[in-house]
Amino acid sequence: MTHRSLLGLAILKSAIFVIVLLSTTCPAEAPLPFPPLVSWKAAVVGGNGHGLKNLYSSEPPARISIVGKSSAEISIDADIEFWTQLKARQLTLNISQSTSPEPGIQQVTFQATIRTALPGRTLYVVESQLWQKQAEGWKLAAVQRTDALKLEQPLSLDAKLYPPASGARQEIRDAVAQASKLHKHVLVVFGADWCYDCHVLDRALRRPDIAPTLNSNFEVVHVDVGQGDKNQDLMNDYQVPMQRGIPAIAVLDASGKLIYSQRKGEFERARALGPEDLLEFLNKWKPQAR
Repeated sequence: MTHRSLLGLAILKSAIFVIVLLSTTCPAEAPLPFPPLVSWKAAVVGGNGHGLKNLYSSEPPARISIVGKSSAEISIDADIEFWTQLKARQLTLNISQSTSPEPGIQQVTFQATIRTALPGRTLYVVESQLWQKQAEGWKLAAVQRTDALKLEQPLSLDAKLYPPASGARQEIRDAVAQASKLHKHVLVVFGADWCYDCHVLDRALRRPDIAPTLNSNFEVVHVDVGQGDKNQDLMNDYQVPMQRGIPAIAVLDASGKLIYSQRKGEFERARALGPEDLLEFLNKWKPQAR
């Protein structure tokens, strides 16, 4: 991605809301459950489309938007169909925001982790909801969410992934020396702490189904590119064009020779990848067995 993405919800006086993709901070404690959200979750897990529909505002109609590479509005029925067709067997909500900016209004932002019915996939949806207290009770006035994603999404960009840019060349030299001793390759990840997809990729590489393959075959170096004003010489050396976005990856063999460079932005939208894509990549570029 080429600039910071944000997740949060802001309400204007006219009751029109704006949701952005990532909040830079998370609350110190998990917020108390908002009872209508509990009802929404129960309806999703129960596949109760009728129950879900009763939670949406009809006057005025709830506004539903899907955000991704582009943004589009959908109907209430389409949103209900999305949730019921997931056939959620288990649903966990990681709530990053639950606030009431004014009486009768509640903002909730969360990441839903969905475990589906057989064959049993795990999917992730980041959603922001605007609830309004109406005569019939609390109703969803507006929703903005991602589509179902295969990788966990960060709800904070607080983690520091990239060390000071000035030490990148030495870190690569050290990684190559270590790789030579241990019969590994070097995975050079170009990115920045403001980059949403860089955090998605880093989190994915720590997954228990991916980390063993990564750790046994690669030394990993994170190279900070700032706002496109740092380590551009290294990006050029490893044939990774900044204009294709970050995160960007280069792979070196145990002698430091470049054996792969990301030239077409393959990891730029890491959020859209699946764990199988990462495992396929790592297995393709790991050292061959002796």
